[in-house]
Amino acid sequence: MTTTDQAATGTHNKGDNISRLQNIEVQLTVEVGGTKITIGELLKLTEGSIVELDRLAGEPLDILVNGSLLARGEVVLIGERLGIRFTEIVSPEKRVHNL
Repeated sequence: MTTTDQAATGTHNKGDNISRLQNIEVQLTVEVGGTKITIGELLKLTEGSIVELDRLAGEPLDILVNGSLLARGEVVLIGERLGIRFTEIVSPEKRVHNL
């Protein structure tokens, strides 16, 4: 049965659907923290300036996929590169709520 036949009869199998999704690219972002500043404060920033973030040292970092919270984790060193270790995955219910 061809894909067209499957679409017409509604006989797609779950494995085919998951297989198609696996090649879709998403944006993974690791958020260290944030803060709000005025445009005036932003314009005064120079090399060496320090901006205090709303997160304490040692707190887990937020891992976002396409802007939605997926997990929390910590920074790890892999050779000369930085990586992220997932320490907590957000439940599917919370992920849907955050959309």
